[in-house]
Order: sequence, then structure tokens, then C-alpha cells
Amino acid sequence: MIVSSFAAILAILYIQLSFRVIKIRKAKQISLGDGGDASLQAAIRAHGNFIEYVPFTLILLFLVEYQGLSSHYCYILGSMLLLGRFCHSYGLADNVMKLRAFGMILTFLTLVISAFMLLVTQVM
Repeated sequence: MIVSSFAAILAILYIQLSFRVIKIRKAKQISLGDGGDASLQAAIRAHGNFIEYVPFTLILLFLVEYQGLSSHYCYILGSMLLLGRFCHSYGLADNVMKLRAFGMILTFLTLVISAFMLLVTQVM
């Protein structure tokens, strides 16, 4: 299973994003909410956005792989998701809009292509 490798790497990125939120909370002494702190707000959103998109996208990637999509396409789609999430997370945390936008474009493309491939395999 190709997708399981990407899921494992993305899980590590998710843990790193969680630790970033914890680190900022500890440094700023903010236990709940964001306390109006911009750096904590950005870290929370990077963490939240990740968990909003990655699980569903991984399910789609698993399904296209399970349906028999060629391995090189699975690697391409998994790499797009991984790069997209990495770029978005760091673009949001470091306030680099181009990196953030590029990350979301890659994430959306992965979602759209995966969904389309699932529909195509059902028709054929």
C-alpha cells in the first residue's frame, strides 16, 4: 500500500503542528482559545486546516489505490498532498501567502483528481 506511507508521513507532520501549538501556548501562557495572539492563531489554524483536509483526502487516495490506480499515479497524488500540506502549514505559520496558496492549490487538485479518478473507475 502506497498511501499508507504517505499517511504515516502526514501523521508525523500533524504531530509537529500539534507541538507547535503546544509550544506557543506554553510560551504565551494561554491555555484556552488564542488570547488574541497572532502567532497562536496562525498555529491553531495551520493545525485545524490540516485536520480538516487530510483525513478525507487520504480516504480518497486509499480508495483510488484500492480500485487499482497505477502506482505512479498514487505516488504523484500522495506527493501532491504531502507537499501541499507542508507548504500550506508553513505558509500560514510564517505568513507567506504564496506558499499558503500553493499548498491549498495542491491539496484541492489532489482532492479533485482523486474524486474524478474514483468516478472514472466506477464507470469503466
